[in-house]
Amino acid sequence: MITTAVLVFLALFLFLLLVLLVVSTYNGLVSRCGAVDSAWAQADAQLRRRHDLASILVETMEGHAVHERQALEAVAAARSRAVGARTPADQVTAENLLSGALRSLLAVAEAYPDLKAGRNFAKLREELAATESRIAHFRQCYNDAALIYNNAIQMAPANIVASVNGFSQREYFRAPDEERSPVRARF
Repeated sequence: MITTAVLVFLALFLFLLLVLLVVSTYNGLVSRCGAVDSAWAQADAQLRRRHDLASILVETMEGHAVHERQALEAVAAARSRAVGARTPADQVTAENLLSGALRSLLAVAEAYPDLKAGRNFAKLREELAATESRIAHFRQCYNDAALIYNNAIQMAPANIVASVNGFSQREYFRAPDEERSPVRARF
């Protein structure tokens, strides 16, 4: 026959096991949340570099592309919005606008052969292209971390711990729509 002491010990053991499961799940969620934040910080560093390069690009082109005020102003406005974005969702939207404005401005630069031929402009375009590649890489890292985290907070028993402790889904850093459209070759 089972004694009261054995029942109490068994109840305490099950309670301790439950506490360990909750603590372990909570710590796993905190770790995954930290990985998402770290990945975003890496992407954000590259986005800030692009902001600086966009500003330099506008200054470089102002002297050459006097008639292209609209393209220059679009980049400046998009950069301002991107710098002022406070949440990742707002930042993604603002960065996508900046990408489009930069693409337009670089297309305008094609009409100015003396600007294209300049070493400073060529170096700036190279740095911007390299930064865009790093942004794409870190965007993928962020999205991978967000996927793992989002999946974790939806699975049992972590979904219970997540809802009780305020863990919420993270948005993905999506590429702008024009980057998703198929490339068209023109001959």
